[in-house]
Amino acid sequence: MQEIKRLDVLSVALILGALYAILGFIMGLFFALIGGAFRTTADMPGSFGLFFGVAAIVLFPILYGVLGFVFGAIVSFLYNILAARIGGIKIELE
Repeated sequence: MQEIKRLDVLSVALILGALYAILGFIMGLFFALIGGAFRTTADMPGSFGLFFGVAAIVLFPILYGVLGFVFGAIVSFLYNILAARIGGIKIELE
């Protein structure tokens, strides 16, 4: 068994930021599709549904990416503090 004693805060934050940006794009597509479906049943102008769809596809990846980066940095920083005190995650490598 080997132990992860320390995480590089910036690398964890960058990876999580990128992963969450991808997730945000998928969620943006989902919300755009749902918004388009409800636009046909609701009493909204046609341009509102288009604006909501584009905004979701553009803003969700940015929002998710930034939050993933920030929380990735916070969690990895806290992991480093706790791993020094109570030990890190144990993994088995071949």
